[in-house]
Amino acid sequence: CRALVESREPSVVLIGGTHTGRDFAGRVAVPVHAGLTADCTELDVDEDGHLAARRPAFGGNVLATIKCEDHRPQMATVRAGVFEAADPDPDREGDVEFVDVVVDEADTVTEVLERDVGETVDITDADRIVAAGGGTDGDIDPVVELTDALDAELAASRKAVDEGWVSHDRQVGQTGKTVRPDLYVAVGVSGAVQHVEGMNDSDVVVAINNDPNAPIFEHADYGIVGDLFEVCPELIDLLEGVEDPQEALA
Repeated sequence: CRALVESREPSVVLIGGTHTGRDFAGRVAVPVHAGLTADCTELDVDEDGHLAARRPAFGGNVLATIKCEDHRPQMATVRAGVFEAADPDPDREGDVEFVDVVVDEADTVTEVLERDVGETVDITDADRIVAAGGGTDGDIDPVVELTDALDAELAASRKAVDEGWVSHDRQVGQTGKTVRPDLYVAVGVSGAVQHVEGMNDSDVVVAINNDPNAPIFEHADYGIVGDLFEVCPELIDLLEGVEDPQEALA
């Protein structure tokens, strides 16, 4: 990749924010003296043609827009799942060029010192998600039971993860994962910006919160104002024996 950048002199280099991509993006940026914005959640081009890369900063409390105006290439790694694949457009022009890459095997040797295999889940593939928030006060049993009733995957806000109620691999938001399920049920989630950034492209959003002024309702297609410990059991009873839980809930 470094040889390609040095020979073609591109204006912008975008790399997937995978384990491999994050590794070699830095290895390319340093020798070519390029600015690298990592783990971007949004990309744009300003009026001067500069890449405007947006990513979480200060622990996910703000979104920073970063530009590299004085040097080329402008480089960024992009978080998985933040962009939806565009439909083919026959009117668009441009050539896709495949480049043969020759890698010295000695440069790719990895020594595994220790292996710890734990149970993980990729919530980005889920069609239905139920997210537990700080409003559960640590008692996520009703949320788990609703998740099972909907045949969904459990997710969580940053608050629920920071408190240790749910594992980090299930966190949704700027400092977690970006999801686009058919159905997203937010239970006891306040609706902070950093969380909404990770789920606002869901097809249908249902919010359950006892605070009628909670920001999550601004992003919900359906809202239920009430005590989650009363609402969740009622929804589970409603879903019992239903062939299409999502249609029944909506």
